[in-house]
Amino acid sequence: MGSVMVMLNLGGAVALLLFGLALVKDGMTLAFGPRLRKGLHAGTRGPVRAFVAGLVATVLLQSSTATALMIASFVERQLVAGTAGQIVLLGANIGTAITAWLVASGTAWVSPLLILAGYVLRRSRDTNTRKGGGNALIGIGLMLLSLHHLTAATEPLRESPALLSFIALLGNALPVALILAAVLAMISSSSLAVVVLILTLSQSALLSVPLTFALVLGANIGGAVTPVLATLRAPAATRRVMFGNLGVRVIGALAVMPFAEPLAAWLVSLKLSPAMLPVDIHLGYNLVLGLIVWPLSGLLSRAMERLIPDDPARDFGPEFIAEHELKTPLMALSSATREVLRIGDLIEAMLMRTITAFETGTRTPLAEIPDLEARVDKLQQAVKLYLSRLNRSQLSEAEASGSMNLMDYAINLEHVGDIIEKGLAEEVFKKIDSGLVFSPDGEAELRELFDITLHNLRIAQTVVVSHDINLARQLMEIKERVRTVEKRSAENHLLRLQQGRRESMQTSSLHLDILRDLKRINAHLVTVAHPILDDLGLLRESRLREPDAAPSRVPSAPPVQG
Repeated sequence: MGSVMVMLNLGGAVALLLFGLALVKDGMTLAFGPRLRKGLHAGTRGPVRAFVAGLVATVLLQSSTATALMIASFVERQLVAGTAGQIVLLGANIGTAITAWLVASGTAWVSPLLILAGYVLRRSRDTNTRKGGGNALIGIGLMLLSLHHLTAATEPLRESPALLSFIALLGNALPVALILAAVLAMISSSSLAVVVLILTLSQSALLSVPLTFALVLGANIGGAVTPVLATLRAPAATRRVMFGNLGVRVIGALAVMPFAEPLAAWLVSLKLSPAMLPVDIHLGYNLVLGLIVWPLSGLLSRAMERLIPDDPARDFGPEFIAEHELKTPLMALSSATREVLRIGDLIEAMLMRTITAFETGTRTPLAEIPDLEARVDKLQQAVKLYLSRLNRSQLSEAEASGSMNLMDYAINLEHVGDIIEKGLAEEVFKKIDSGLVFSPDGEAELRELFDITLHNLRIAQTVVVSHDINLARQLMEIKERVRTVEKRSAENHLLRLQQGRRESMQTSSLHLDILRDLKRINAHLVTVAHPILDDLGLLRESRLREPDAAPSRVPSAPPVQG
């Protein structure tokens, strides 16, 4: 029974540590997510900034895995080059080592203070920044608390003959110890958690210095496996960065392992604190590895390009519509629907790139807009011609109507693509190129309308397939919200102009142009709901009031001044 309680206590302490880590990561993401992503992206414009950005982001998020996945999304969208991505991850590796060192240095009395402060902060005001910051403080407090429980849970293990025998076996088989730590880090998706566990066992005087060395190296390898598994189906550019990071950790560990015992003897001679030895090894190893690999990051990036070839070139013509299906109109309609959804996906990609450029202030996301618009034009033309060749005599009235509605939606999507390419993208490019900055209020208003537009596009895509009445009604209701948001933003902007706010005066035409284009895009998207609601008699033909509700006398026009 005693051994069962020991394992329960140990498992609970480890779970508390992992829960604290997750709270910190989620809290920081909630509080500063957009700013962290923006800062991380901005930090990749030079090697030193990339290194620092990876380090700082990891210290804040308490997770090199989170930083790796964040940078993976940038590489996937071609916002960050492969070499910069490799340098960011070198900084992230050192960041997680610094985090482990800071956690190990924390004192027990700070834990309840942090938890109390975090609880008060998240309850003080219902804002994402306060709530996220409060969660992060609670998470750090729980991590420090878990160290106390881990130490208490491992106390009885010092007297366990079975554990002592197992550790003795590991001490004589350091490669096995390395693999065991790597597996534990991979399972927990956190090298930090495993290093803290190693720290606790080391403080209990259960581990020799060479064994500690091997376990820390294994935890470093395991921490790089999770991002690799998460990006296995990502584009080649993303996989190169993740596999490159894993390769660096594996090669570094294999290079150091033969010298584990001499290095351990050297560390003992330095008279470092035994209580901090695992985190000292973790930090020192990553610092040395980072300094060695940093100058070779370009070479590493080119080597990964040779090892992981480019993705096969895709034909961006129609994928789903087929000539032989025209003989079976119902199948042809189904295939045409899939093709139109693909057009919508391209429009979403265009919109996402425009939003990214707007938020990050970088031109790179806009580079692909013309190519995406050309694909939209090509697919829209192919779908339109395909649907026009359907044998109408074989279609029911509802199917014929559906065919026309599908064609109308494809045409409207093509119009949206034109607005994004010739309107929004040009306006965002002008903002970036001229170094213009919106007022905080103005930027928030535009971001709100960008988010609504993206949401509307996704609803419209669903309505095309489902013909759901509630979603169609929701799309029409959001149209009114768009009109309200656009009008309110324009009025607020004019008010800021009257107040003489410099940012508003510099960006006046841009602000109003972006509002106008987003409103036009939403007007095109909402047309997908018109046929569904019109068939049910839920749509008015005119927005004019009924005659009996109109005023009895129309005011006369003012006389024309000659």
